[in-house]
Amino acid sequence: MNSRHLRYERKLWAKGVCHVAGIDEAGRGPLAGPVVAAAVIMPHDFLIEGVDDSKLLSHEEREVLYDRIRTSAVSVGVGVVDHHCIDEINILRASYKAMQDAVSHLAHGPDHLLIDGNRYQEDPTSGCPLIPYTLIVDGDARSFSIAAASIIAKVTRDRLMVEYDGHFPGYGFAKHKGYATPEHREAIFRLGYCEIHRRSFSMKQQLEFEFQEEGE
Repeated sequence: MNSRHLRYERKLWAKGVCHVAGIDEAGRGPLAGPVVAAAVIMPHDFLIEGVDDSKLLSHEEREVLYDRIRTSAVSVGVGVVDHHCIDEINILRASYKAMQDAVSHLAHGPDHLLIDGNRYQEDPTSGCPLIPYTLIVDGDARSFSIAAASIIAKVTRDRLMVEYDGHFPGYGFAKHKGYATPEHREAIFRLGYCEIHRRSFSMKQQLEFEFQEEGE
């Protein structure tokens, strides 16, 4: 990332908007585990070399950058919505909830949100104040703040799935993080679903969802 990836933030700072939070999520497509969102407010005109869309980075690069972002950020908030809630309210609404929870966990209230994607829906019943926001398609490749959030969300979720691997051996969660890989599908056929599997989508629907997600 370079200075041009601050163009959305700089437009807002120039208007007197102080705290701009980048928002992104990880884990919409997997067969198992939570969906995790992160909200990150970075200092003005500050960049960390190497920060990019988390999908383009190696595991080792994400781990190093995670620590740098945590150390440098004005504030970081994380929201985790588990498989029970995903099954109850559907994955899209669960993703919105994770984002709103992440914002609510920021130590400094944001004045504006930069959100990855083309859809977002605030929950007027959450009790949280409505915050102005901008949707940015491919935001994790176009906004430094969103890219930072994508790394925090991805690393947080990956670490949770590694923990689950110890509780539910045989599924390979530490390796595939709950996505519908051939190894994971074979384990489900062999062992059946475990506690953290999402029951609201069939495996075929999940595979189709992941294909669409990768193409967006």
